[in-house]
Amino acid sequence: MKLLRYGPMGAEKPGCLDAEGNIRDLSQHLPDITGDTITPGKLAHLRQIDLENLPRVTTNPRIGACVNHVGKFLCIGLNYADHVAETGAKVPLEPVLFGKATSSICGPNDDLIIPTGSTHTDWEVELGVVIGKPAKRVKEKDALDYVAGYCLIDDVSERYYQLQGTGQWIKGKSCDTFGPIGPWLVTKDEIPDPQTLAMWLEVDGKRYQNSNTSNMIYKVAFLVSYLSNFFTLLPGDIISTGTPAGVGMGQKPEPIYLKAGQKVRLGITGLGEQTHLMVAE
Repeated sequence: MKLLRYGPMGAEKPGCLDAEGNIRDLSQHLPDITGDTITPGKLAHLRQIDLENLPRVTTNPRIGACVNHVGKFLCIGLNYADHVAETGAKVPLEPVLFGKATSSICGPNDDLIIPTGSTHTDWEVELGVVIGKPAKRVKEKDALDYVAGYCLIDDVSERYYQLQGTGQWIKGKSCDTFGPIGPWLVTKDEIPDPQTLAMWLEVDGKRYQNSNTSNMIYKVAFLVSYLSNFFTLLPGDIISTGTPAGVGMGQKPEPIYLKAGQKVRLGITGLGEQTHLMVAE
């Protein structure tokens, strides 16, 4: 299933896509798409619904973040070798973990706000993993059993905030609107292998990132298992699994950063696309 949330910001309704790509309203079956409603039992119930009998949304509504009330927004840095190379870093001996504040989350086509005074706002297309049941010290071979589904993420970053001063990554990753997720939460039955997905990102029509999730250093199953050894992963938690080469800070001969008025488009096979207008705060 492709689950989504649609409507004005703060008043989104739960929905899903039917076979023709129409939005169907799920409000009569669940109040929202949250950790509580994407557990294995709840998803099994939703799969029994005849989508053709659900109300069809005939307008062209705003699409919101595909999961609401996210508990933990976890991110993995330096997880593609080509991105490691372009940043001048070394391949990490274990996953590099940081977080994004959940207040950064926004919809897949919302405007992205360049913070006042920012000069280093950057882009990063990433595969998002949404947890579907509590995971604590799970084995890698069992890790995907704890995944509800996958989504597209743009890990927007302010590099000066991230790397200068005390260099705490969360500062440069958590500005308002720096965490667009969606358009859909695609349940894992539709993505049998998360390591085979093409991914790309364009700015004003120029493609900067063009890769595949097969190029991850640390794969999805390993990441879920690894993180579950430090804290319990809960339904609705999101893991953003890293970005390939082609980010703005890695451009040669000089880095390129986002400016107001530019348009960013990105996508991952099977997970849809995002389109954002960059705006000044």
